[in-house]
This record gives sequence, structure tokens and C-alpha cells, in this order.
Amino acid sequence: MKKQKYPIQNEEEIQAYIKKNKLNATRSDSGLYYIITNQGEGAQPTRDSNISIGYIGYLTNGSIFDKSESLEINLSVVIEGWKEGIQHFKEGGEGILLIPSHLAYGDTDYGSIPGGSVLIFDLFLQKIIS
Repeated sequence: MKKQKYPIQNEEEIQAYIKKNKLNATRSDSGLYYIITNQGEGAQPTRDSNISIGYIGYLTNGSIFDKSESLEINLSVVIEGWKEGIQHFKEGGEGILLIPSHLAYGDTDYGSIPGGSVLIFDLFLQKIIS
């Protein structure tokens, strides 16, 4: 596959996943899709907030590549899809991010994630750490 094909393929893959799973997702200008199942009631993070988050990361075929019950991390060091997507939630918020490869690892293989992959995260934004 050529690199320039990934955005089109990722968009088709995300649309098919949304349809198959009957999800109601919002698409941002960058191509990120997000689903807010619980907005949360606390503060909203910024691109450089320290957060505590629980998540499961998987591919559209359902294979899990990562998970954590409580990861503490600064948003400035995560993939672009997280930087953008997590800002849609408030503390206590829950939802799903569907991240095209250009907002993740591009066409580079990353551990068990093949290059060009759409990444899906079920997440729970526990808190912003001051």
C-alpha cells in the first residue's frame, strides 16, 4: 500500500466500523471520530494537561494492542489523535476515539500495530492532575 492511500482507506474503514457497530460518531476536521457516552462533569483537559486515564486500545478487527486501568501521562507526549480527542471530554467522561493512522503512527509499524492502522480507544478520563 502506498502512504497516500491510507487516509481514504482509513476513512472507509472507520465508516464501515461505525455502521457495523451502529455507533453515532462525530467527525472532526482532522478526520478523528469521537463518541461521547458520558461527557463528565469536571474540568476539561488541554493539549498539555497531565491526566489519569483508563483505556483499551484495539484495531477494527477487535484485536487489543494496549490497555491500562489508570495511566498517568501528559497529553503533550501522546499521539495526535489523543491530544485532540481527549479534549472533548471532561473529568469523569467516557467514550470512544476512532483514530485514523495519520493521527497515530502513520505508515510505520509500532509494536503489534501494523502501519496504516485505524486505532480505536474505549476510554475513561479519570481526572486532570495538577
